[in-house]
Amino acid sequence: MKAGLKVTGAARKRGVRASIYLAIVGLAWMVAGIAFRSSAAVEQQSSAQVLELELNGEVEPILATYIEEGLADAAQRHASLVLITMDTPGGLSDSMKHIIQHILASPVPVAVYVAPTGARGASAGFYILLSADIAAMAPGTHAGAASPIIVIGGFAQQIDDTFRKKLNNDAMAFLRSFTERRDRNPKLAETAITDAKAFTETEALQAKMIDVVAASKEDLLRQLNGRTVTRFDGSKVTLALDHPVLSQFELSTRQKFLARIVEPDAFFILLIVGVLGLYTEFTHPGVIAPGVFGGICMVLALYAMHLLPVNFAGLFLILLALAFFILEAKFTSHGVLAGGGIISMLLGAMFLIRSPLTNGGVSLGIAVAVTLPFALLTVFLMRLVLRSRKWKSATGREELIGAQGVVVSSLFEGVEGMIRIHGELWKAVSAKPAPEGTPVRVLRIEGLKLYVEPAQASVTGNS
Repeated sequence: MKAGLKVTGAARKRGVRASIYLAIVGLAWMVAGIAFRSSAAVEQQSSAQVLELELNGEVEPILATYIEEGLADAAQRHASLVLITMDTPGGLSDSMKHIIQHILASPVPVAVYVAPTGARGASAGFYILLSADIAAMAPGTHAGAASPIIVIGGFAQQIDDTFRKKLNNDAMAFLRSFTERRDRNPKLAETAITDAKAFTETEALQAKMIDVVAASKEDLLRQLNGRTVTRFDGSKVTLALDHPVLSQFELSTRQKFLARIVEPDAFFILLIVGVLGLYTEFTHPGVIAPGVFGGICMVLALYAMHLLPVNFAGLFLILLALAFFILEAKFTSHGVLAGGGIISMLLGAMFLIRSPLTNGGVSLGIAVAVTLPFALLTVFLMRLVLRSRKWKSATGREELIGAQGVVVSSLFEGVEGMIRIHGELWKAVSAKPAPEGTPVRVLRIEGLKLYVEPAQASVTGNS
């Protein structure tokens, strides 16, 4: 009995020691885990957050909104730098100014980098490049050619010297407003406006219009590490980019869809398809599908109109063209009205988008490809409507007018009788006597009474 108690006590002591060992091991794992997470947090905190945006294609309102949202997101993340990689032929002046305003006001330093090799920062892109805290270009890129132009239908328009000076002076004053503070050789930069001059990356660097030439994004961040940047408000910031972590800020699906809508060609097509769909529904009630589709296209076109610099003269010319097409269907003009409508719509397409600093606008090919089918369909649909008004009613009481019936009960002058028409018996009154079996023609209907005349008399009268 005592031996049994001793065995039990020894086992209990071994269990206590095992529990202590397990507790020590568990505590060690917890300490190691906390230390690992702490070191990871410190390492993550020490890594510089760099938010990358892409400015590719024409500068337009949706792209401007994307840049604005990206800069706001970088501020919320407390990023060290915003890197905008750019390859653009230019775009709308209003969108360009919107982007520049947000770059200048950004609490996070902004670097604009023309890349990759072969890319360009032309026209509006040149202004955006020089507005950044750090202007950089990759080898084999160029920027400049920022003269204001007015493009209609894809063709640059000739303007008089006074208007040209006005556009150039306005553009140069805008360029100087931020290049002087950036210390970026505003005099030489102005030649991109006055002489439409463009610069390679080497020329721009030597002329002190850009700050860095970098072969890649990684090379650019390496060169910027430890660099002191003077912000637009005069404050100085030293960039700490020892362990940069690049994060992409993507266009949302909504923005990608809207970016297509606000293209001038797409806007023009949506506008014309919307007008045609609604016109088809109004002239042919009950078809439904054209009205639904046309209504959707019209709403999308109105949204794009809200963002694009639309010239109302262009809209009025398009509406005038629609009126000409309708009149062509109603009157014989030997094609004069139709020709006037085609010319009016082509001019409306060319005038539709206005902006002195853009190479955008409705292309001539799209204008012709949309105008001609629209003219044919509008004239054809209106002629169908006008022709349908001459058709005799095939249903209801009105279809009885002009129909022939047979006298069942003799008709005397001013006295009611009975006739059979379409297998039905009707009360009838005739101004001339009509014996039983005489064919009669319906003249008019009053209530349930038909006013008729002998069919033979009608034929004789017409002859």
